[in-house]
Amino acid sequence: MTADITPTTGSHSAILSLGVYRPDRVVTNEEICKTIDSTDEWIRTRSGIRSRRFAGPGETSVTMATSAGRKAIEASGLDAEQIDCIIMATSSHYSQTPQAATLVADALGLPGPGSFDLSAGCAGFCHGLAVASDLIRAGSSRHVLVIGVDHMSPSLDMTDRTSAFIFGDGAGAVVVGPSETPKIGPVVWGSDGAQAHAIRQVPTWMEMVVADEYEHPWMRMEGQSVFRWAAFTIGKVAQDALDASSVTVDDLDAFIPHQANQRINELIVRGLKLPESVPVADDIVETANTSAASVPLAMEKMLREGQVSGGGLALLVGFGAGLAYAGQVVRLPETPVES
Repeated sequence: MTADITPTTGSHSAILSLGVYRPDRVVTNEEICKTIDSTDEWIRTRSGIRSRRFAGPGETSVTMATSAGRKAIEASGLDAEQIDCIIMATSSHYSQTPQAATLVADALGLPGPGSFDLSAGCAGFCHGLAVASDLIRAGSSRHVLVIGVDHMSPSLDMTDRTSAFIFGDGAGAVVVGPSETPKIGPVVWGSDGAQAHAIRQVPTWMEMVVADEYEHPWMRMEGQSVFRWAAFTIGKVAQDALDASSVTVDDLDAFIPHQANQRINELIVRGLKLPESVPVADDIVETANTSAASVPLAMEKMLREGQVSGGGLALLVGFGAGLAYAGQVVRLPETPVES
């Protein structure tokens, strides 16, 4: 006779709190244009970006994630020991091992939680949120800290006109916990590895090892290819995420897409036929593309500025390197935002 597997708890999940970290250093388009042949007007017209934040000396993905994570835990009202898992979505922890999440957990004083890094590029936060929600609903964890963080500035070739102006640094974190009602909808996710070359590191670590010489690894992006892919693909992903949660655009209180390019987001909005009454995140204007930190940072700005209230229904969509995407409908945290 075989024993039955322990049943899942059947619990629902929710975002309990939010905390973010934005570096102090503001880098304007004018400063970026000192090393590339471009203008403030050209950058704003094609991307919507006016400025971005770059991490300062001593700031890393780990330090930024620690700050955002600490604020999220404090805002949740939980004690540190109640966090039993930490997921760190990042593509810019510049050390192969150990994983950044375990370093952040130690810095936060968490007593030995499960910890792992998740690499899904700019879609990383939405991937991490989906994994955390499933951990809660399956009973594997009680409270999960999900951090989206990227330290993009060291990977930027500041003479590369195609990518130097696009990215910034920052971190955003949420605590995910149990709920009596569902407040994180099913994830819709996927990837198109045939176009993985569109956002890549050059040279790869292995190419440097084989060559037995150091060459600074830069992030390279084929902007037009990414733009076409996102404009064609992500609108359908957004609609599928709504359908998966049995929600319509008229039910939404906010749309929070990845802050990659304002023109891409405008195309998605038009494709969804989003009512003008639904505010759309525009953090890209002052923060640029912060990769895995993009969605939680945009969420914080909307809540801080009163564009949407805590508890509001929001559609989240992340997309980027891989080329990967993920989206879900969520209830925004009702606790005060720690920024």
